[in-house]
Amino acid sequence: MDCFFDEIVPRRGTSCVKWDAAPPVKVDGDVIPLWVADMDFRVAPCIAEALEKRVKHGVFGYVNVPRSWYECVSRWFSQRHGWDFDPSSLMYTTGVVPALSAVIKALAKPGDRVVIATPVYNCFFSSIRNNGCIASESPLKELPGPRYALDFDDLERRCSDPSASILLLCNPHNPAGRVWTRAELERVASIARRTGMLVVSDEIHCEIVRPGLHYVPMGAVDPENTVSLISPSKSFNIAGLQMAGIVSGNPERRAAIDRAVNINEICDVNPFGPVAAEAAYSAEGAAWLDALNAYIWENDALLRSRFARELPEFPVFELEGTYLVWIDCRSAGMPSAEIENFLLSTEKVWVNAGSLYGAEGFVRVNLATSRQLLSEGLDRLVRGLRAL
Repeated sequence: MDCFFDEIVPRRGTSCVKWDAAPPVKVDGDVIPLWVADMDFRVAPCIAEALEKRVKHGVFGYVNVPRSWYECVSRWFSQRHGWDFDPSSLMYTTGVVPALSAVIKALAKPGDRVVIATPVYNCFFSSIRNNGCIASESPLKELPGPRYALDFDDLERRCSDPSASILLLCNPHNPAGRVWTRAELERVASIARRTGMLVVSDEIHCEIVRPGLHYVPMGAVDPENTVSLISPSKSFNIAGLQMAGIVSGNPERRAAIDRAVNINEICDVNPFGPVAAEAAYSAEGAAWLDALNAYIWENDALLRSRFARELPEFPVFELEGTYLVWIDCRSAGMPSAEIENFLLSTEKVWVNAGSLYGAEGFVRVNLATSRQLLSEGLDRLVRGLRAL
């Protein structure tokens, strides 16, 4: 199926954020966008066919999400990831970020501390701040590889703070690229239980995992004390269809979250979200996803070989999950935003500054594009970083 992902799909001029958003500096000419977490691939044929059928229906009014969606999501996670949860413990909303904000609103008080392991997805910071809470940052430990690990002593210290109420986890972790092991997640669960914390786990990248590794859902490790946020949006390239799930085995928490979802007015999805999700979580979708994973890791190997050969002074962190590579540019001695802007203005390649995620001196690179575009983007990255 490589030829499917090798296709260069026209994106510019379609109001696509990744391709048409205004860059932070003025650029003359076309930019290769390797920044925001969005893929350049067409959706799986089974999704396109399901959406075409729904369009032909011709009526696009308010949506009553069918029982089949709940059963399909529950079945997918049971069969593919060994996580069994009752469909009744699942709620729907428009996206994982809106879900995150609703869960914080429901289960934390203004002024509470929310513990996060940094660097981490930038919306963690804004969702915490927008709900009047305070981010308590536990820096990830850098290990040889290079790779990251959780600092369990620091996590426990922060979770023991009487003002802390939520431990917010990213699993797999963006931008660290870690797929947390069952042993690591069990230790997180133990800390949370011991300190009276609730674990909220963003698992939006759970399907993009290096072949041979296994994603372990936090909800499978500690179902009673975990609220899980899930969506097919990243892995099947359907973020614009706005469909996500919140899983909680605790009825009282579900009721509080349901109220917050309604207060935040994120309780209505569009007619295409449930249709696309059910098509994604099918046998045909699984086959497409397996082929996508193989392609992503070939792209990862290409980037690593180029950096090892031509830019050894810029270490690339190990990638276990997500399609987002984390690169250490601290040897350049420049702020991340300056590196991002320099690469944009001189080489017309757009990456994300690490400071966005709470780590200065790093950049994040998106691998989810055709091999041809990635190769050209790497040519530009190599030239630009050499010039720093």
